[in-house]
Amino acid sequence: MSGSDHSTLRSIRIRGDGRCLFRAVAYGACLRAGKPCPSESLQKELADELRSNVADEFVRRRGDTEWFLEEDFDTYVTHIRQPHIWGGEPELLMCSHVLRMPITVYMYTKGSDSPRIIAEYGQEYGKENPIRVIYHGYGHYDALQAPLARTKSKLYPNT
Repeated sequence: MSGSDHSTLRSIRIRGDGRCLFRAVAYGACLRAGKPCPSESLQKELADELRSNVADEFVRRRGDTEWFLEEDFDTYVTHIRQPHIWGGEPELLMCSHVLRMPITVYMYTKGSDSPRIIAEYGQEYGKENPIRVIYHGYGHYDALQAPLARTKSKLYPNT
């Protein structure tokens, strides 16, 4: 997406219950897979499953991740398994590995009426149609939905 297309992204409000990052990513994964938007209860279920898989991924990748965590590794992993604990950058990185999908994080900046990309994770899984989330800067993430892409017709390549 070019910089001018960010204004067409639609923000999807995600419940702020400590699992908003995982809810937003799970919501985006459903959109990316062409599945219906998950209900509130399914969001919670998917978020908790994703959180558990993220914690397991930290353990699997301990040698690659331990150095960038600010606290003791085992304490951190035990902590992040709890449903009310907020996730952040390390969890977004692990989400991309668990889902094997790219994740793009947006944020509104001063003087801008459209969000800008502040981080991208999992680009080794492709760069097309990433899961999109928006960080509001006070510990909350919402999902972002891109407009439906117009696909070119094989019969009419110029449409």
